[in-house]
Amino acid sequence: MASRKDGAKNLHAQVIEDIGESIVGGVLQPGDALLGEAQLATQMAVSRTVLREALKVLAAKGLIETRQKTGMRVRDPRYWNHLDPDVLAWRCAAMPTEDFVEKLVEMRGIIEPAAVMAAARRRTPEQLEAIAMALEAMEEAPDLEAWAEADLRFHEAVLMATSNELLGSLFAVIETALATFFVMSAKTARHFKYSLPHHRAVYEAIRRRRPNEAATAMRAMIADSRSNMRKGRR
Repeated sequence: MASRKDGAKNLHAQVIEDIGESIVGGVLQPGDALLGEAQLATQMAVSRTVLREALKVLAAKGLIETRQKTGMRVRDPRYWNHLDPDVLAWRCAAMPTEDFVEKLVEMRGIIEPAAVMAAARRRTPEQLEAIAMALEAMEEAPDLEAWAEADLRFHEAVLMATSNELLGSLFAVIETALATFFVMSAKTARHFKYSLPHHRAVYEAIRRRRPNEAATAMRAMIADSRSNMRKGRR
């Protein structure tokens, strides 16, 4: 049986999610005022203590602010913490816009070619094996869901093979967005395994310790994915 403390924790998380999704999904627009504390607590059927703690979390994510006289308001998206895992998850759940997808592709184009170069220089036998296992799982994936999961593991293994803990931590931050991107990309292709040759090329370049080849293969993978998704939106 769940304790009272666990119940409050769940309510706290639910309030954060409900308000956060409404803001990121556009139900609440920048500048919109939130209800007063008492009204909002009643509407969401939670205590004012639970509500206050949830609002503090949303404020820390940059989604809301409290001002004297005007109360709580939704902040402009430029103030949001866009790399916050929850904010990314809410944005992806609201169906990524074309602009968001392009920005994600741009971010990948900046980070991943440099990352594979580092992986090709530094990878250990164990790290290479992790990349190989993810590639094998992609080759054997029976459906889109299994493919997307293996694809995510492949890119995670590449970042881990850089032996740079900051890049490894970055994956944890953008994992939700990448997972959504891989599913969208595979869905718009004629066959969800269309990008296997690019992944094999990346793996081979890392295995042979050829940084420039690895970067070229990764850029080709990202460009092909961008082109494929643009075709799918026509």
